Amino acid sequence: MTWEEVLAESKDVVFPKLTVHVQPKDRTLVNQDTIVYTDDNGETTVPVVVRGFPVIVTAVPLSFTWHFGDGTSTTTESPGKPFPSKEITHKYMKRGDLSLSVTVNYGASFQVADLDPQYIGEVPITGPGTPLQVREAVPVLVDPPR
Repeated sequence: MTWEEVLAESKDVVFPKLTVHVQPKDRTLVNQDTIVYTDDNGETTVPVVVRGFPVIVTAVPLSFTWHFGDGTSTTTESPGKPFPSKEITHKYMKRGDLSLSVTVNYGASFQVADLDPQYIGEVPITGPGTPLQVREAVPVLVDPPR
């Protein structure tokens, strides 16, 4: 049994594709902090069957690479947190309709029966895109109400 076989059998069930959550939701402004975070699933352990043998596969998130949709990205060890945390933020420099995603780099291992666990290595899994509108605020002078 090879780690490639284990990975092929377990990739879709063990390694969650995480979604980016954005605050403010759906729409943000140029030159303002936009908060991003994802769900913290922690360690995931799933039993699978490979060549008729029961195998326990474990996936641990090691890092998160944030793709901001404007050609920039950053890698963190944290999944981030919602407001008021501001742990992971991004400032957009121009307006547009974008799609954000996060690639989770999982440390993966498997164990067959009572044998020692075998480390597979890092497995990058990119989640679905989250749409975001980046708009520019324009100040307008108005007469005060009378």
